[in-house]
Parts: sequence; structure tokens; C-alpha cells
Amino acid sequence: TMLPLLLLLLPAAHAIVEHVAYTPVLTTTPVLEGLTTASTFVLEQPRCVFEKYSNADIWLVVALEKTATTFNNSVAPGTPESAFQNFPDNAPAYMTLNATLANYPCAKSPGDITVLRVGSETSCTDDKARPTCNGPLSGPGPYLVKFLALEGSEPVAETGWSKPIMLRTAKSFNSISMTNGGHGAGMIAITTILSILFAILLAGLVAMLVFWGSDSCGGSSTFSKPESVTVRRYNTHHVYDQPSARL
Repeated sequence: TMLPLLLLLLPAAHAIVEHVAYTPVLTTTPVLEGLTTASTFVLEQPRCVFEKYSNADIWLVVALEKTATTFNNSVAPGTPESAFQNFPDNAPAYMTLNATLANYPCAKSPGDITVLRVGSETSCTDDKARPTCNGPLSGPGPYLVKFLALEGSEPVAETGWSKPIMLRTAKSFNSISMTNGGHGAGMIAITTILSILFAILLAGLVAMLVFWGSDSCGGSSTFSKPESVTVRRYNTHHVYDQPSARL
């Protein structure tokens, strides 16, 4: 009589997942310039979190804040229900960046960069043969992430969901405030006045160059009329006075 009851309780026992005392966070060490971009963000690695599960595969689950509560831990990675290419329209979350405990050791060697950049793969964005693609995120979010450990296909441990993560967005020109700090209107007025003064100065310079150019071409030069020269012709034949004949 106890067998049917045990059979009913067996699925519930498999569904028990340990909640480890860890919450994913954006990395603070090292300090990165691109901690969040328009399509990526950088997480701290979950070191010393799943040390009891040496045979587990550790997955990162990425969801929108509004869809995170509908994600089911029993969904297997690599299926349409958890594929990157189906997120977020046909999948409330996707699973990516699978690793083992060896990838997240407690010990950290000097110089190690122990971070995970979410959204860094561009080659598999539309490749449905790679449903666990770590592809670029298509919107600003907010996103929630957690780490889930699976032994085979069974979830055995999970972290809590992170705080909402917002990505950067490019501001449109119309959204830029022109009165930031109370100096916007004054700067516009100064710029306008300087532009007008520059235009006047430029016009004066052009007029001066034109005037100098016309003057150098002799348009206003005065030449004196040359004096008339009288040319006298001399007979080159010498005339000798003949002596008078004496009678």
C-alpha cells in the first residue's frame, strides 16, 4: 500500500534543488572600462560556490526581469525551451557558458582574470545548431542571471537571481538636454554672437583683399604725358664758302 505513495513522492524528491548562499554580481576586480555595453556585461566567476558538486555541469541562466520567474529548472540546456536563438520571444531564459567545478576553483593565481563576459560571441547568434550560444544581448534589459548546477539532466543546486542588470543605450540627439547645469542657453547665445562676429570679420577680410587686388593691377595709377621731342635733321655735307672772284 505504500508503493503508490512512494511513486508519487519520487518526482518531488528529484525536484529538490539546493539554494547555495551566493548571488551573481557584476565584477568589481579588476575594474573594467566596458563593465556593461550595449550588448554585453561582465560577471564575477562563482568560485567556491559549488564545491560539493564535483561532477556537476554549471550553467549560467540569463533571463529578462519580467520572465525570470517563469523559468523552470527542469528545462534541459540545448533544447528549444532554453535556446539563445529563441530568447526572449519563445524562451523565458537561455542557458549558456557551461563549465565544471575545475573552471571555478577556490584558489586564484596572481594575475588571473576571473570574470565572465556575457554576450561576447557573435558568430553563433543565428546558428540554431548552437542553442547554448553566448550571443550578444538584443535589448537594454533589465536582465537577471543565476548559476544552475546539473548532474546529468537533474538540477542539484542553484544560486539566487542577481539584481537587475541594465545595459547601456545610445542617447538620441533630441534627448540630450540643452540646459544641463543652467549653462545651455548662455552657451548657445555666446556661440551665436561669436559666429556673427566671425562672419563680419571674414567679410571685411574678403573686401580688403579685393580692394588690394584691384589697386595692384594699375586701375588707379597716373602716368605723365611724355614731352614732345623735336628732332632736328642735320645735313652731313659740309658746305665750304667759295672765294669771290676778283675782277
